[in-house]
Parts: sequence; C-alpha cells; structure tokens
Amino acid sequence: MLGASTLIAVGLIISALSLTEIRARDSQHVAQATPPTQSTPGSETKPPAPSEPGTTGQRPHDIPPQPARPDPEAQKLGAQPALPPAPAEKVAPPIREKEK
Repeated sequence: MLGASTLIAVGLIISALSLTEIRARDSQHVAQATPPTQSTPGSETKPPAPSEPGTTGQRPHDIPPQPARPDPEAQKLGAQPALPPAPAEKVAPPIREKEK
C-alpha cells in the first residue's frame, strides 16, 4: 500500500512540473498555426491540369468475359483455367447394409 501511494505521489509531482513548464513557455510555441497558402511561382504560365475522365459506371463492352474454367477443347489449345482446381470432396465409405 505504501508503494502504491508513493507511485501516485510521484506521478502527481511529475504532472505538476510538466504543467508548470508548459505554462512557462511562450504560448506561440505551443500552438502552431498553418501558414497561409501561397500560389506556385509561375503558375500563371503553366497550363491547367487535365480534368478527370468521367466514368459511366458500366463495364467495357469491347472485352468479352472469359469463363473461369475453359472447356476441354480450349484447354487442349492452351487456354489456362483462371482458378485452381476445386478441392476434392471428402467422401466416407459406403454404408453397408446390415445382414439379416
């Protein structure tokens, strides 16, 4: 209990010293303001930036969608599947019927 009280007292003393040091400093150094914005030198002679291209929100129609699994004939011609093969399903041995 004595150790906890000592730690609390030391913490309060350090806090009080920190607050007095902050108040003793010049207030302009504590609160910094952002300087006013200035234009870039020579910005009058530079052309304006190009505008952003507008998006229509639709998919492009010039590229047809490709299947994730090409048919076997296309795979023979060299088409690669877009996805890895699916994992094999876990199958239990067949249930044997009880002998009568």
